[in-house]
Amino acid sequence: MNIYLLVVITALLLVVAGFLLYWLLVVTEGVFLGRRIVVWLYDITADRYDGIKQFDPLAEEFFVIRPLMTRQSGGPAPLVLDVATGTGRFPHFLLEEASFNGRIIGLDPSARMLALAFVKLQPYGRRVSLVQQTAADLPFPDSTFNTVSCLEALEFFPNDTKALKDMFRVLQPGGLLMVTRRRGWEGKAFLGRYRSADQFERHLQSIDFEAVETLPWQVEYDLVFAQKPLSAV
Repeated sequence: MNIYLLVVITALLLVVAGFLLYWLLVVTEGVFLGRRIVVWLYDITADRYDGIKQFDPLAEEFFVIRPLMTRQSGGPAPLVLDVATGTGRFPHFLLEEASFNGRIIGLDPSARMLALAFVKLQPYGRRVSLVQQTAADLPFPDSTFNTVSCLEALEFFPNDTKALKDMFRVLQPGGLLMVTRRRGWEGKAFLGRYRSADQFERHLQSIDFEAVETLPWQVEYDLVFAQKPLSAV
């Protein structure tokens, strides 16, 4: 083998390896390398997370909080569980909503993300609590919450079906689920895990959710609402 061909093959291998690492660590954020890698990646990027996301308060209010408030049940003081709460993005914007008088529990496996969430959510006092825990086997009794949310996270769970079933379990009958569905080419990059909008709605219905509704949200995500039947035990 001549030196030129060896250089070309080496360069091609490096390009392939680079694309593979980008897919594994950036596009799919370690999900195919296991839960520990996913949590580790969030721990090491926690300080930059809000800066990367650049959350727009007006967009959060219009596209997330208002749709939730028009559908949420649970009386004057609902109890909300935010799964994969990260730096406390959703609890913060929900607690900023003047018409929301409930309490929120934020759950996340990343200690560093929760540390940042703790600082961000301190002004709200006892209205918010944080729990370090994975989404599987939620540490709460059946029928505890009026609402369960999970934003931009399902695709990173080892088993999203198991997580959704546990969210169903901890919801009160008639309770509301708000989750996201990864869409576009990045969604399809989650090989073996991608579901179209119709497939995702049918998946929620197979878990026994009803009144499933998909709303466009971001370029990468749909916002999906569903309800636990009043007749569910």
